[in-house]
Amino acid sequence: MDKLGSELIVDEIFTRLPAKAIGRFKGLSKFYHNELSNDNFEIMHSRRILSSLQKKLLPLKDNSIVVDNIVGGILQADTTKTIISPLNVHPSFLRVIVSFKGLLLIFNERFCCELILWNPTTRRFKFLADDYFDRNFEGNTDTGGMYFDDSIDLKVLHIGRYRNVVNARVYSRRRESWRMINSLNVTNFASTYYSWSPGIYSGKNIYFMVSNYWFPPGERHIVAFDVILETFSTLPFPEVLEVDPWQGHFLSIAMKLHVIVVGRSDKLFAQQVAHNKHLG
Repeated sequence: MDKLGSELIVDEIFTRLPAKAIGRFKGLSKFYHNELSNDNFEIMHSRRILSSLQKKLLPLKDNSIVVDNIVGGILQADTTKTIISPLNVHPSFLRVIVSFKGLLLIFNERFCCELILWNPTTRRFKFLADDYFDRNFEGNTDTGGMYFDDSIDLKVLHIGRYRNVVNARVYSRRRESWRMINSLNVTNFASTYYSWSPGIYSGKNIYFMVSNYWFPPGERHIVAFDVILETFSTLPFPEVLEVDPWQGHFLSIAMKLHVIVVGRSDKLFAQQVAHNKHLG
């Protein structure tokens, strides 16, 4: 089989196979081992396999990490499988910052506050940073988001806050390096009184829900990060309820970004607000 034919098989067939099958095919030849081990194949495989796999729930329990399948919105308890975290770190030391297409950005509080990119399905992981103390980040206040750029390079946006200063940087999986991003537009939300949600990617933007329940009470904002221009902006929060306190949460429905507004009164209720943004 000529090289072109082999490359077509890799791109069109192998990228749709389960991770365990990929591991077996790596032993076919040196060519297949190299093709199935490079970064471009891993990115293409993760994007394609996501559309064919059922959703999974990954709870970090007191003493274990388990994976449950979700089929048709129903939790399949009989498929529960216990997995091991990177370096077998106890779950109590791990905090999930954000998830994206089966990948997790986790914060390891045990070993010098490391940032780790982890794929729980394949068990593979990569250390992205261990410089929290050098950069004066407060691990319990940071957040982030992930996305693929136009060249299919996986990017990781990390936002840290310390002493009323916002530090934002972007990691390139292909270049394996960080770049600092101008975050002056969101300096007003640097205080630890503000709570930042994990980022959700939609329409070339990563959105964050920013809330302050201390002073002034009930203050809420939506912060958007443009992945093309690499700039931050603030959007108005949908003021649709007359009760307080109430919270907003992002989710995708029918390939559109929505905000679910949850309030508390005599009865618990929620209202859905379309954000009119198509998911990318």
